[in-house]
Amino acid sequence: MKRLFLPLLVSCVGLIGCQNSATEQAAEPGFPSGTLVDMSYAYNSDTVYWPTAPGFSKSTDFEGTTEGGYYYSAYTVSTAEHGGTHLDAPVHFSEGKHSADQIPLESLMGSAIVIDVSAQSAANRDYLITTEDITHWEATHGAIPDGSIVLFRTGFGQYWPDREAYMGTAERGPGAVALLHFPGIDPAAATLLATERNIKAVGIDTPSIDYGQSTLFETHRHLFGANIPAFENVANLDRLPETGAYVIALPMKIEGGSGGPLRMVGIVPN
Repeated sequence: MKRLFLPLLVSCVGLIGCQNSATEQAAEPGFPSGTLVDMSYAYNSDTVYWPTAPGFSKSTDFEGTTEGGYYYSAYTVSTAEHGGTHLDAPVHFSEGKHSADQIPLESLMGSAIVIDVSAQSAANRDYLITTEDITHWEATHGAIPDGSIVLFRTGFGQYWPDREAYMGTAERGPGAVALLHFPGIDPAAATLLATERNIKAVGIDTPSIDYGQSTLFETHRHLFGANIPAFENVANLDRLPETGAYVIALPMKIEGGSGGPLRMVGIVPN
C-alpha cells in the first residue's frame, strides 16, 4: 500500500546522547489523502440477499423521549452473513481456511485495481470474466502489482436494489436459484489469480464472484482454497479508477463466520 510520510519531530532537549539529526529522524506513516468513496450499500428492507437467505430486519427497542426528558433510540437488527455489501471468508467454501475473524487485516486493505468488463456484461447477463480480460488489463497497465485488491466492474451496480434487474429474478426460495442471471468470474480466471498472481482479495459489483448460473461454485473454491477472501455487492465501483486507488474493507468480526456485513471505503488520490 502506498503511503505518504510525515516527518516525526524528535526533540533532543534534556536527553543525554540523543543522536538523531534532521536527516536521520524516524518517519511516521501518514494516511493516504484523496476523495473518499462509500463502497457499501445501506442495510434496509430493500437490501438484496441470496434467494434462500432471510432478508434484513430491524425492530425498535426504544425511540423517543425518556422519562428523564432526553432523546434515546436503540434497535435490534437481524441479517444473514451473505447479503448486501458483504465479505465472503475463505472458509465459506474451503474447510480449514480463514473465517471472518481470522483474515489478516492486511488482506482487507491496500492498493486496488479495477478491471472493467461492463461492456461485455451489458451484452451478456451470464458473462464469465476471462483470463483474457485480466491479461488485457495488464497489457495496458502492466502486471497486477503484488498485494493488490482486484475489483471487477460489471456495471450491474446500476440496477441495485431492483432484485429482478440485478439478479435476474425477484423470486425467493430454493427454486429461484436456477433463475439467477448475472456476471461472475470464470474459474480459469480465478485459478490464474490464485496461482499466478500475488493478490490480497477480489471484489465484484454482483451478488457473487461465481456467475448466477453456477452450480459448482468453482471460482469460490479456487480462490478460497488459496485463502483469498472476496467482497460481493460492492457499490460505486464506477467511481474508482483502473489504477491508483486504495481500499479498506472491514467486515463485522464474527467468530468462526463464513462472511459478514462489510463497510468498504475507497480512497481516490486527488
